[in-house]
Amino acid sequence: MQSLKIRAGLVIEILERHIETGYLTGAVALLGRGSHAEVVAVGDQSRETPGLMQRGSLFRITSMTKPITAAVTLMLVDEGKLGLTERIDRWLPELADRRVLRNLNGPLDDTVPAKRPITVEDLLTFRCGLGFVPTAGEHSPLERRIAELQLLGFGPPDPASPLGPDEWLRRLGTLPLMAQPGETWLYNTGSYILGVLLARMAHKPLPLLLAERLFAPLGMKDTGFVVPAAKRARFVSAYRLESGRAQLDDAPATSPWNKAPAFPDAAAGLVSTADDYFAFSYFLLSQGRAGGRRLLSREWIAAMTSDHLTASQRPAAEPIVGNRRGWGFGLAVVTEATPQGVPAGAYGWNGGFGTSWVADPVSETSAILLTQTLFSSPAPPAVHQEFWAAVFSPSIV
Repeated sequence: MQSLKIRAGLVIEILERHIETGYLTGAVALLGRGSHAEVVAVGDQSRETPGLMQRGSLFRITSMTKPITAAVTLMLVDEGKLGLTERIDRWLPELADRRVLRNLNGPLDDTVPAKRPITVEDLLTFRCGLGFVPTAGEHSPLERRIAELQLLGFGPPDPASPLGPDEWLRRLGTLPLMAQPGETWLYNTGSYILGVLLARMAHKPLPLLLAERLFAPLGMKDTGFVVPAAKRARFVSAYRLESGRAQLDDAPATSPWNKAPAFPDAAAGLVSTADDYFAFSYFLLSQGRAGGRRLLSREWIAAMTSDHLTASQRPAAEPIVGNRRGWGFGLAVVTEATPQGVPAGAYGWNGGFGTSWVADPVSETSAILLTQTLFSSPAPPAVHQEFWAAVFSPSIV
């Protein structure tokens, strides 16, 4: 594993350079090869209070929640409890008999009937007809109505939202779809809906379902929707950039993640550590096996980590997913080797609060970078791209 140690040394240099510029407060990076991992922790957990970054520091992983939700969904599909092409209104009648906007920026009553019901696969691939659209008019009737309803799924995570799953879905069900089911890629909302569906189908709260099906078997002891008091000393501050300067966005002492949310956010609600997320990455790279037993079949691992976008859907996804990437079930799939050396066939996803994860099934490499600095756009910041190059570039011995 000498090469991994060399690359870890380069990662330390990269992270320390970004700390010196003021972009980062601290970070934890994990470089994995098979079951072996090199972990580096640099900088501080907070600018306001003393505390060095730790290997076990807790980060808001936001959209890196999506692959976890997808994996648990596929476990239930694998067991025959859900069908991939099954219509979701069996469990979510609020989303039955959908109508679809003729024009995304047009009146809310100018609609046509949906050509077919929404399926489980539509939610997994983000083709359910609802989601975030970068090009949508901010003052369109639909955007105004979304704001009035205080709906999650169309913006940053909000663990302080007072809406429970049933009320959230009831409000969502009053909206027309933005596109016909199966036809257009729309970010985010499919994972929110999946969270409600999983809880209803399993007859238990989503946090308990994820813990039983995935976190406990994989030993992900620090991953969840809330940071308990006993772990708060490891919870990092979060920062946003304003005019190039880091400003506090969420402090551990007053964070909404300190109490259980009314709406467990299956798209972006989890906190986790580098080691916990490595356990998840290695589970996928191990073709669904953990602790000597199979939790998910190779068939569904392959389906999850394959690109499902059609040529006509790719342009809508590219502003968020990026070029040289497609979309699988809850994660991005590299379709062509990237300038940083990430090979075709690798997969992973980012979290807008400053985190990223890439896994390559050929070399069994995992690359996890956890920072506290929020993305200012869907494109991953330079530090993440430099990290990927340090891990994957073939020119580094």
